[in-house]
Amino acid sequence: MLDGSRAALRRIWGLVYRHLALYRRSWPRVLELMYWPILQMIVWGFVTAYLAGVQNDVTSVAAGVLLGGVLLWEAALRSQMGFSISFLEEIWSRNLGHVFVSPLRPRELVAGLMVMSVIRVVVGVTPAVLLAWLLYGFGLFAMGPVVVVFFAALLIMGWAVALGVTSLILRYGAGAEALAWSVLFGLTPFAAVFYPVSILPAWLQPVALALPAAHVFEGMRAALLQHEIAWGHLLAAFVLDALWLAAMGWVFMRQFQGARVRGALLNIGE
Repeated sequence: MLDGSRAALRRIWGLVYRHLALYRRSWPRVLELMYWPILQMIVWGFVTAYLAGVQNDVTSVAAGVLLGGVLLWEAALRSQMGFSISFLEEIWSRNLGHVFVSPLRPRELVAGLMVMSVIRVVVGVTPAVLLAWLLYGFGLFAMGPVVVVFFAALLIMGWAVALGVTSLILRYGAGAEALAWSVLFGLTPFAAVFYPVSILPAWLQPVALALPAAHVFEGMRAALLQHEIAWGHLLAAFVLDALWLAAMGWVFMRQFQGARVRGALLNIGE
């Protein structure tokens, strides 16, 4: 049993190392990880500075709600894109068939892609968090250790969405690749990133509350504005994360088995 676990960890590490080697030899790839989070943070930082300048009732805490939303939402975006794009790297390099000729199992592939998404989030979001503090005096971790819980909930949601995206790629091939960049952006209006769920029309509020992210951002606003931890929202976020991850994991395995039967793993990029 122990030997089997060690072998699985070696296989997962082998997949992770294969992707890390790409970044070690290509500085544009590393720069791309940081580019969008930093750009988003700078743009929204200027927006909050402008609002604070023209409206006297815009406090630094209220402005911080916008910057906090941007930085946390980038964690979800980078998590989903890190997983999906790492999977696409295997397709673009015609390596997916070779990966599964090896002893690597589908769940180990998923674990390796999750590790890569965490690494991409850390590399991409950390510079933006530091610049938000240096340029605008906004410290994301001023909310306390609960920030780590917010990040964890959004990471898991990103994985669940990425499993759905990779399932579509397995089913429809190259025609679904664009979803790796766009699908989570489409959820932004309902995720309550910059405004509370109560702002949405009544018929849309149940849709928003079905998203783990909406509960995370409600919790973030409670921490920033009321200095309290919204345990109910945090519990709801992780329960929904578990449901989303289980559902998308099931869909992924169904599509993976279907792709294996059709022989699509060898020509999925064609």
